[in-house]
Amino acid sequence: PDDIGVLQEWAAAGTVGAAVARRARIVLGSADGRGSTALAAELGCSPQTVLTWRERYRAEGLAGLQDAPRPGRPVSVDPAAVVERTLR
Repeated sequence: PDDIGVLQEWAAAGTVGAAVARRARIVLGSADGRGSTALAAELGCSPQTVLTWRERYRAEGLAGLQDAPRPGRPVSVDPAAVVERTLR
């Protein structure tokens, strides 16, 4: 119940990104009692996606809906340099 305001804000606003907004809609829809299949059809994703984010929210709360850091080395390529070299 404490998170509903934040989730509604995330679901409505584009400031958090489309992926986080969809995750917030999944949690809110689940709180309303809608099933995984119905939510998946409504949001244009798979039922497994609904289950994954619902469980991640249950385990980690709001922080669990944010993107996790990706493994591996950060990108070190300069896009402008690639375009410049390609044009040569």
